[in-house]
Amino acid sequence: MKTITLYDVASHVGVSYQTVSRVINDAAHVSPRTREKVLAAMAELHYIPNRGAQQLAGKRTKTLGLLTTDLALHAPSQIASAVKSRAGQAAASVIISMLEQHDATSCSAALQELLAQRVEGVLINVPLDDALAQQLAAQATPTPVLFLDVSETAAVNSLVFDAMQGARLGVEHLLAQGHRQIALLGGPQASVSARTRFAGWLTALQQAGLTPCASAHGDWSAASGYEKAHSLLAGSQLPDAVLVANDQMALGVIRACVEKGIDVPAQISVVGYDDTADSAWFSPPLTTIRQTFKEAGERSVDWLLSPSDRSDVTGQTRLPVMLIERHSTAPARQQKLSGETLARRLNELAQQVAMLDRR
Repeated sequence: MKTITLYDVASHVGVSYQTVSRVINDAAHVSPRTREKVLAAMAELHYIPNRGAQQLAGKRTKTLGLLTTDLALHAPSQIASAVKSRAGQAAASVIISMLEQHDATSCSAALQELLAQRVEGVLINVPLDDALAQQLAAQATPTPVLFLDVSETAAVNSLVFDAMQGARLGVEHLLAQGHRQIALLGGPQASVSARTRFAGWLTALQQAGLTPCASAHGDWSAASGYEKAHSLLAGSQLPDAVLVANDQMALGVIRACVEKGIDVPAQISVVGYDDTADSAWFSPPLTTIRQTFKEAGERSVDWLLSPSDRSDVTGQTRLPVMLIERHSTAPARQQKLSGETLARRLNELAQQVAMLDRR
């Protein structure tokens, strides 16, 4: 099959090679009517731009780079999907580089590979300390870079969810239901967002005059939630509730409760974080903190592709979150009427009835 070239498109329309080139590069000085005819000819002839040749010629290709953590995890995959979708709407492509290691050498090498492909902007969704984030931003200059998992003290542009707000909402919800013995299951300590959520929980509990009755850290997976739940539930007294740093780990916590014969929410309330597409279908449906990953991906692309939009994100911008209440949490007074407590109450009632009968 013959490869269709710019010359073929130009000949088909009856314009010059330079005119077709200007249409492809979205340049000025092309009338709307001519642009429409060229685009129609490209579609009719199935012309595919040679991006490799454009890069070798030093031309911009409207391509973005995404440096991300494991896409098997919900949050990174949802953000990547939103980035791809929004970029497609803007006639841009996305090159994705997934990192297994987050050390300086791995991050720098992956970023350099993206820059070598002449990307117009880079989105970095990897947990980084301040020094490494600033090093990568300097390495990319003048290409704009936006970070999604750095602290507010990093001297870079970043867009993050308000983890402190989310942590506070989760604690306040449980306190309002009368819970006081609250356990915490945080994400990996290498993650900035996980550390912020954990710190937010501690602060909210301290402000209420409480400390967590137990705590642990998982790796975001349901398996780690299951494993850590067994240690959180191993004490002589069960927690009233467990705050979990993401929905996948919360699923593991609920599974562990089922295996131990602990009713959720009758004996323990569970609050997750993220509001994944599946969390409403857990058994019971999960109360969780919603993060709008679609909005994060879309705003990131808009910022990278449109210099005029970069005023929206200067330093760190925080996206709001919200509590989604479902059936994995219940008031503490309802918990007291279940399990062993309910059996004791029934036994006491039976004894009172027997005493009345003897009278």
